[in-house]
Order: sequence, then structure tokens, then C-alpha cells
Amino acid sequence: MLKTSARLLKLLTLLQTRRRWPGAELADRLGVTPRTVRRDVDRLRELGYTVHAVAGVAGYQLGGGADLPPLLLDDEEAVAVAVGLRTAAGGTVTGIEESSVRALIKLEQVLPPRLRHRVHALQSMTVPMTTNMPAVDPGALTAIAAACRDHETLRFDYRSHDGVHSSRMAEPYRLVATGRRWYLVAYDTERADWRTFRLDRLSLRSPNGPRFVPRDPPATDLAGYTSHTISSAPYRYQGRFTVHAPAETVAERVSPTTGTVEPIDERTCTLVCGSNSLDELALWVALIGAPFTAHEPPELAEHIRTLAARLMDAIVAPDARPTRHGPAASRSVVQGGEAAGAPGWRTGPRHD
Repeated sequence: MLKTSARLLKLLTLLQTRRRWPGAELADRLGVTPRTVRRDVDRLRELGYTVHAVAGVAGYQLGGGADLPPLLLDDEEAVAVAVGLRTAAGGTVTGIEESSVRALIKLEQVLPPRLRHRVHALQSMTVPMTTNMPAVDPGALTAIAAACRDHETLRFDYRSHDGVHSSRMAEPYRLVATGRRWYLVAYDTERADWRTFRLDRLSLRSPNGPRFVPRDPPATDLAGYTSHTISSAPYRYQGRFTVHAPAETVAERVSPTTGTVEPIDERTCTLVCGSNSLDELALWVALIGAPFTAHEPPELAEHIRTLAARLMDAIVAPDARPTRHGPAASRSVVQGGEAAGAPGWRTGPRHD
């Protein structure tokens, strides 16, 4: 039989791994009687842990108290928490940078040398890359997550990608993190359809609306669903292409926020993406570096022919190049549209 102190630690570890534990199962795991489990639970309560009795199964549930009690982490969990705190210190959730650093310092002070070495190796070899991405308020993030969990309708003001403001009422389903942005997948009750909302464009209104019965989600793969809606749906033009390269190769060059890639066979795949400019759409797909066939929108094929002719006209023939002493030869100029180097050119279709 384990000594009392070791048994208490094991009991606490078990209570942290599941929401509810039958007393008989705890006794079996610890190799003691249910009566001993009851005494050990009382000892945990004396140490400041909130342990609730669960009716019906003669069980127990670890709850939250006035103060946060110590948590027991295994080696992998401790390293994961340290890495997560380091990431949060330079992430896109605003207002938690300093608290993340403070928590990381406390954790590193109690890490065993073997784990501290692993964490320090990761930190010393990692360089954070600053971005101009808009940050998300942590209070809004946790409030939305709680509404998803508790099935409470959200009321909020929203600004769309083209700057239009509106008031929304939606049944939240899941939060999706893609790239360095956060999205909410929710059922818009006024529009009677599923929508994807960017959290940095969302302002919550209090209080929440009524509770609801969760609907079937719009897709089993919510990450793929979100990728499709933010990479093509909001734009004037929605492009569909067959790219003559393996899906794995194309996916390495296409961010989930700019397009969705689905395999056709081992050598070809379908690419779906969107843009407000046909020039931008055509040039971006061309920059993937693989042969492709344009299917949609219908006007894109003719636009690609026009664009190709325009680009060919920009090439200066050898006999038309200016000489050292002669007048500068006139050159063809790329006119109209958004070509590479023109104002407004981006490395991918706009998705914000």
C-alpha cells in the first residue's frame, strides 16, 4: 500500500484527469478501501482542494476553489505548458503577454533540471517573428468559448471584410485558430445559415441571449470548412482550378487562409480560392509554379489570355533596346489591372 502522502498525490492526479470518478473505481486504482478514499478526500479538502461529492455513483469531482491549488504535471505536460506560455507571450491574444511571462518564470523555477534543459534549448534556438496581425482580446476569447460550451446565444456587433457594420445574433459552435487569426463558426439566427466570423472584428454585447439546442455542424471537418469560407466565399470572384501537381506539393505553397486544396489523383488536385481581382487571382495561381487549368469563374479563361498578351507586350525586343549614344527606344507598358509590381499587389488573394 502506498504511504499516505504518495497516495494523496496519486489521488489528486486521478481527480485531475477526469471530470467525475466513482469512489469504488478510485479505491481500486489506489489499492485501498472506499473508506480510505473518503478519508483521503477529506485530507485534500483540508489542504485547500475543493472536492465535490457526486450523487448516484458515490463518486467525487475536483472543483475550483477560492485559490488555485497546485497542479500535478507529468514531464510532457510541463514542457507543453512552458512552450505554450512562451508562444502566448508573443502571440496574437492581446493583454496576456506579461502574465504569460510571469507564469513561465514560476514554472521554470520548479522544473527539474532535465526538463529545464529541454525548455531552454527550445527558447534559445527560437526567434519570434513579429507581425502586424490584429490581436484578440483574451476576455472575448474566453467568453465566446464559454458560450460555445454552455450553448448560449451570442449578441455582437460585427465589421465585415469590406467595412460594413452590422448587429448579429448567433448560436456559437466552435472556435477555430488558423494561421495567426481566430474565427468563430456559428449559426446566424437572423440569416438562418452558418457563418464564420473573425474574432478581431467582433465586439460582444451583454448579456448573452437565451440557451439553445446545438444544431448539427455545417461540416465534420471544421478546419477545412473555415479554410474554404475565408479563402473564397467573401470575394467577388471565386476561382476553381485543376493544378497538375500532387496535392501535398501544392498545399505546401498555399496557406489555409488563402485557398483549399483537395486531391484528384496522385498527380493532380483541385484548388479553390477567391479574390476581388481577376488579375490577382490569375497571377497568384501562376506563382504556385505548376501547370494549371482554370475552370471558374467563366470569364477568367479569357482574362488570362488578355493578361498573357499584355505581359508578352511588356518584353523589349533585342533590336529595340536603347544604345549608349542613341535615343531610348520606346517600350511597351503594362496598362490596366493589377499585375506583379503594380499598386495593391499581394502575395495571395485577399482574405480580410
